[in-house]
Amino acid sequence: MTGSRLFLLIVAFLGFIVASNSLYTVKESERAVLLRFREVVQNDLQPGLHFKVPFIDQVLRFDGRVQSAYILEGDYLTLEKKLLLVDSYAMWKVSDVEQFYTATRGLAARAIERLVPRVNEALRNEFGKRTVYEVVAGERDELMVHVLEQVNQAAQEELGIEILDIRVKKIDLPQTVSEDVYKRMRAERARDAREHRSQGREIAEGIRADAERQQRIILAEAYKQAQKIRGEGDATAATIYAESYQQDPEFFRFYRSLEGYRKSFSGQHNLMVVDPNGDFFNYIDAMK
Repeated sequence: MTGSRLFLLIVAFLGFIVASNSLYTVKESERAVLLRFREVVQNDLQPGLHFKVPFIDQVLRFDGRVQSAYILEGDYLTLEKKLLLVDSYAMWKVSDVEQFYTATRGLAARAIERLVPRVNEALRNEFGKRTVYEVVAGERDELMVHVLEQVNQAAQEELGIEILDIRVKKIDLPQTVSEDVYKRMRAERARDAREHRSQGREIAEGIRADAERQQRIILAEAYKQAQKIRGEGDATAATIYAESYQQDPEFFRFYRSLEGYRKSFSGQHNLMVVDPNGDFFNYIDAMK
């Protein structure tokens, strides 16, 4: 091997070393910073291929995905000074890479170590403002919203991480506290049941009253129509009688007399005292 070829091989090898230390990539799931002499020169590098000064610049990559921080069981006092044992957890991710690196040197364990006291403090403050019943069954969602607001603001300012959610996994109650809570819950359910039954009775009474009112309206309207029809019938009958009388007055008087006879003697024990020479028997006398 000649000296020139050896030189080219050495140059190529050195070029490969320089190139491999000059180019780097950042994945979609990563957050990264570029350090030069341990000072941040580029913050929150975007995913893709990047260039750095070889042997001088250093790239630090952090997990940019959502991570969990489990808070060990803690003791919290409620407004009535009753002790609760609570397990909780927080979901977080890196939001400010430079601040995260400065505060924790990029160590997630250190971030969690500093986050846990913040969560405990916020939970202790919120539990202390509420009764056992409110914590267990009444205002859990509102309580967690307040805790999240307090912890998230401090975590972003101090640690460069965003707290996405904080949840209570489990609440253990002492036996006496459990019995009080269950009694309170049973009383609440019984009261709700009474209110629902009362509302149901009120609705039923309203429906019944409306039905009776509709019935009265329908009957009144039917009676009104019946009276109208009866009046029209009487008027029609009177018209027919009048027309019949005008066509044959003598026959009409005869027909009315027969109607009078029929009505007068329709019963089994009818007794009438009349003058035999009166007008009532004119047609009977005429038939003799």
